[in-house]
Amino acid sequence: MEKDGIERPKKLTLIQRRHLRSRAAMGDDPTDLLYQHTVLCQTCLPYRDPGDDKRQWERKNGYAHLKVLAGEAMHPDTRELVPVGLPFGPKPRLVLSHLNAEALRMGSSEIEVEDSLTAFVKRIGLPTDGRSISVVKDQLARLAAASIRLGVMLSDEHATTLTMPIVSRFDLWFPKDARQRVLWPSRVKLGADYFESLQQHAVPLHPDALRALSQSAMGLDIYAWLAQRLHRIKPETPQFISWKALKEQFGWHYHEMFKFRQVFKTALTQVGVEYRAAKIDLDEPGMTLHHSPPPVLCRYSPVVRGGKPKAPLLPSPASSQDA
Repeated sequence: MEKDGIERPKKLTLIQRRHLRSRAAMGDDPTDLLYQHTVLCQTCLPYRDPGDDKRQWERKNGYAHLKVLAGEAMHPDTRELVPVGLPFGPKPRLVLSHLNAEALRMGSSEIEVEDSLTAFVKRIGLPTDGRSISVVKDQLARLAAASIRLGVMLSDEHATTLTMPIVSRFDLWFPKDARQRVLWPSRVKLGADYFESLQQHAVPLHPDALRALSQSAMGLDIYAWLAQRLHRIKPETPQFISWKALKEQFGWHYHEMFKFRQVFKTALTQVGVEYRAAKIDLDEPGMTLHHSPPPVLCRYSPVVRGGKPKAPLLPSPASSQDA
């Protein structure tokens, strides 16, 4: 209450302003969409820096087992291959959605990064100061050097394993100033298998939603997971997921269940603002998912050249009730 007796509206927090901008800007222009591979909608990259000595990262979700392997890059100064750390946090998730979209939009696995990445950083609402851009470029280099290995159970007796570098080639720039140790790709070429698979398994995501969730790796993961999951649930068969399964997917780094539940509920509330059509029940036993329209109604349709489309590179796993 102010001195003059008039109650002033409370100042909005940064997150609240982000969500309001997102809701106001929400549109359906398919050329503006971002995309994530369905595998990375179901399994997660690290949320925090696992450390330079951590050279692999793995997550399991139902019948899928994802392993991310840290890579190496040719250092222009030492002229030697040097280890590059694992990607982590919100930024590689955002950068990869951008690379996916650029490749699908252009119909080419080769992407000129520098101009498009800077424009993307501005469009998605991330800070554009020198330090922030360096962090984005560092995460891009980590992502470009990494490769993924995916194991999928097709049935109780049949499994398949795929090894795919996300990026098969990248050209590095290295700052001459010794204080700037970040190497960043100026051009990347997505791996052939990954690009082929992406064309069959691209999940469209709304850029305004990613902008609003850009500071939360968990929020981005929940949004992407629900985007690829909810519309595939049969209307007559809701799916229940226990808190234990949710913690294994989204909260492996929390020792206490009560703390994870607290953080997860906050992130889910933020996601719900961006994905208002999502039908979810959250209670003491866990979460129940109901059939819902996807957050983006249009889908990516791969361009078919020279006849029939190829069979999907990633086969459908056995049915699972896990997260």
